[in-house]
Amino acid sequence: MARQLNHETSIDSRWQRNALGTALACTLLVGALQAHGAQVHSAATSVERLSLNISAQPLRQALLQFSQQSGQNVLLDGNLDSALRSTAVQGRYSSEEALAKLLQGSGYTFARTDAMTVYLVPVQNTQASSEILLAPTQIQYQTSGDVSPTRGYRANPVSSTTRLGLSDKETPQAITVITREQMDDFQLNSVKDALRNAPSVTVEQFETDRTAFTSRGFKIENFEFDGMSLPFSGGVLVGDQDMTEFEQVDVLHGANGLMSGTGDPSATVNLVRKRPTDTFQARVDSSVGSWDNRRLSFDVSGPLSQSGNVRGRFITSHDKGNSYLDQYGHEVNVAAGLLAFDLSDADTLTVGFTQQNSYSNGSTWGALPIADYQGNRIHYSSRSSSVGQPWTYWDVHTQRAFAELTHAFDNGWTSTLTLAGMKQDSDTKMFYAIPATADQVYGYINRTTSKEEQVTAEAKLSGPFALFGREHELTLGANYGRTHHDEVGHYKDASGNQMVSLADALSGNVVQPPLNYTDDLNTQLFTDRQKSLFAGARFSVIDDLHWIAGARMLSADGDGAGYGSPHDTRVHGKVTPYTGLVYDLTPQWSLYTSWTKIFKPQYLRSTSGGLILPLEGKSLEVGVKGLVLDERLTLTAAAFKTDQQNVAELTGEIVGGQYLYRGTNVKSHGFELGASGEALPGLDIAGGYTFVQIEDDNGDDTRKYIPTHTLRGSLTYRLPEMPSLKIGTRFQWQSATEVDTNSNVRQEAYALVDLMASYDIDDNWSTSLNLNNVTDRKYLLSLYQSSGSTNYGAPRNLTASVTWKY
Repeated sequence: MARQLNHETSIDSRWQRNALGTALACTLLVGALQAHGAQVHSAATSVERLSLNISAQPLRQALLQFSQQSGQNVLLDGNLDSALRSTAVQGRYSSEEALAKLLQGSGYTFARTDAMTVYLVPVQNTQASSEILLAPTQIQYQTSGDVSPTRGYRANPVSSTTRLGLSDKETPQAITVITREQMDDFQLNSVKDALRNAPSVTVEQFETDRTAFTSRGFKIENFEFDGMSLPFSGGVLVGDQDMTEFEQVDVLHGANGLMSGTGDPSATVNLVRKRPTDTFQARVDSSVGSWDNRRLSFDVSGPLSQSGNVRGRFITSHDKGNSYLDQYGHEVNVAAGLLAFDLSDADTLTVGFTQQNSYSNGSTWGALPIADYQGNRIHYSSRSSSVGQPWTYWDVHTQRAFAELTHAFDNGWTSTLTLAGMKQDSDTKMFYAIPATADQVYGYINRTTSKEEQVTAEAKLSGPFALFGREHELTLGANYGRTHHDEVGHYKDASGNQMVSLADALSGNVVQPPLNYTDDLNTQLFTDRQKSLFAGARFSVIDDLHWIAGARMLSADGDGAGYGSPHDTRVHGKVTPYTGLVYDLTPQWSLYTSWTKIFKPQYLRSTSGGLILPLEGKSLEVGVKGLVLDERLTLTAAAFKTDQQNVAELTGEIVGGQYLYRGTNVKSHGFELGASGEALPGLDIAGGYTFVQIEDDNGDDTRKYIPTHTLRGSLTYRLPEMPSLKIGTRFQWQSATEVDTNSNVRQEAYALVDLMASYDIDDNWSTSLNLNNVTDRKYLLSLYQSSGSTNYGAPRNLTASVTWKY
């Protein structure tokens, strides 16, 4: 049985219950009644035409100009994305026609409160509010091809994901968006759970508190927050990342040298924060589940001034419980605050701060030994088996802050200045078991404390320009990033290990020795810096053909030492080019291709004692994207090919308690299929299939721990006869995998099935039930570690939730 979490640093969560006392109640009126002569009409009067002159520009600014020129008040929807742009409205229109044209492709329509006031309505809510839509002329929602509407499981990537502000259809790479609705439906409360929902991503949870992520056969190391790269240290998630403060997760598939500081052939994961809203809203989620898991979250947002030019949002969550793994328990507390200030009609400043404290007991360094000292597979009767000890723990305190200033110029150009920072303190006491004999293991026992600080700054300017009689789009920018890492590890002596019995390790009876020894092999103190300039353009070659071209020039340097090895890196003026074509076959279907070079400095210890060389290569992708069923469903298909040199690969060796890597040459190719949106009325789906084959220089299969085939999908259905009830399922299937260096350790193909049901009691209250791993399938979490250590996945489990929202 899992033991109770009782670590002395656990945080009292009483402050979260008091958060319900926060109340924000105002409405934002966009624009003043400056056009005294503007004609106002209602549904009962004839349609009056207005003379309007509104250029294509950010949607928020366009709505302000509409309000000023028409005399109509516009109440803005809360989560209006600052990246949304309007089409131009110039000429004589009725107010309804003009507003419909401005909102074209934004994912919003509108409804009226009275003859002078309208408010924005997300497209998925239009059916519910159709009875109040004012339509003196029939207004049909149409997409412009620039931005697709958001409906259920179908969503647009935010502009920071593609850097050039491109919509999914305009981007010559595959994109997966995990929506807030998916996360709520299936209780995807951590980034690990959320990315298990992305068809192209494999979650490699190789320890209780460290997780790697791969895509298209390679490790994902580009993690961003609203487009700013503040990656998990070393490309590995330490502890957990709670999802309560995020609106969606964008996964940009493939190489991304133009979008981030370095190229990476796997993917870029962009965590998109919730932002302060223009109207008051509040939500409380509570849940209880198997192994005494309990969760409470609170999210309140709205205007803080009478005019609405100051808005705020406060988000908090508390997640605590035990585990199916013996000894293991966790607690995660999050508090996030954001403020948005409209400094003028064209300038908006947004600032935010997040504190996340993650605690765990019974943590493991490495995981359950799955192969004995001779390399033979070890089978455990209980999937709760773990080498975690009562005295092992891993505590992580993370602070993130950002400031973002946007300015909208009158000519449609926008500028964005962003500054982001992160500070993470980690304190661990760990036990690692490596088989030595039939019944004994080398036990590495370690106490490590570390501090890491990151800062990133970026300036970006984007907008339209005319050339050869056509309009094109250009983005220019500069980026600076700095990471400082300080770490000290302590062992009982220079060897770092002691002989213990496997039986004692499994029963939690290993005695903790004094941990007083350290040396240069157990410390890290280094600083990494990156500077880059980037430029990208989308050229309209002809009406249906668009060429995307750009490049990033990178300089990187590092100094210090890590585990006894120099951490010196010097790269200056390295240019990563990017190019792509998108051809619109029809307004609904497009073909695309893209090509880019890959370059990425690597800060991993090599077998020679220094750092392995930078990763280099090239990547090619071709695909097709389409909108079907009245543009409610998005379909994608992509084929990719990547050739890389100096790919970091674990050797299985441990020196001073640290892993060693070697550089290898790897080729990969494959294809992906995806679908998201409303397949039938009330039926939302999101999922896809991925095939990837990875080969070494000799053409032999490598990285066998990554499944060749994966199939993932989620679907929910709202019953027509009972619209308050939603039922759904989530399924995951992958082909067989094995440890690269030991074919005896093999995971056969397996499938996992989850079920959910939710019921809307009334407009404010709802309840849901989630049943995970319905078939109680026994499986291994990951074969990522070449040492052949892993844990079993969770057995069948249940979560019940209650939600209140306003």
